[in-house]
Amino acid sequence: MAEIKRVVALKLHEITHETWIPFGTVPSDEQTEHDTADLEFLWNDGHVNFISHSNDELEFNETGAARCVLLNRHDTHTQTLMPMTGAGYVVVAPATIDFSDPQHFDFVTAFRLDQYSVVNLHRGTWHWGPYPLGAQRLRIFNVQGRGYANDNGIAWLARDHHVTYEVAINE
Repeated sequence: MAEIKRVVALKLHEITHETWIPFGTVPSDEQTEHDTADLEFLWNDGHVNFISHSNDELEFNETGAARCVLLNRHDTHTQTLMPMTGAGYVVVAPATIDFSDPQHFDFVTAFRLDQYSVVNLHRGTWHWGPYPLGAQRLRIFNVQGRGYANDNGIAWLARDHHVTYEVAINE
């Protein structure tokens, strides 16, 4: 395992239209400018499915914080996520950064996703999760490009940059 030189503690933030702007949109049922999310599929391969994530996929520190050691991104499509079986959390960073500058690591943020809440990720938004809060597994309604496996950029935070994020999920 890579030697970790920087550990960054993240607290879960509430998702609002304003806090989510750098990462995507939050569809609303209040008839505002946030009512819809523009979906983009450059390969014309949009599809709907269910995915799941489990705590078995993760490492935790001694206080129970989840360790985020990588982020993924998809440059050819947006992605819409809705936790179905409970609350979850997601770690994100803006699509505009590439982790080539030490300041880029300051833009990584963690959010709580309530059950049935919906978020849309801009094309290229870095993300990790959603992972379950208070359960072992989280089932997620997912809208993304069918070819995501051929469009899955990875920022290896721990391996390549010696940075890890510890997400406080027990607060």
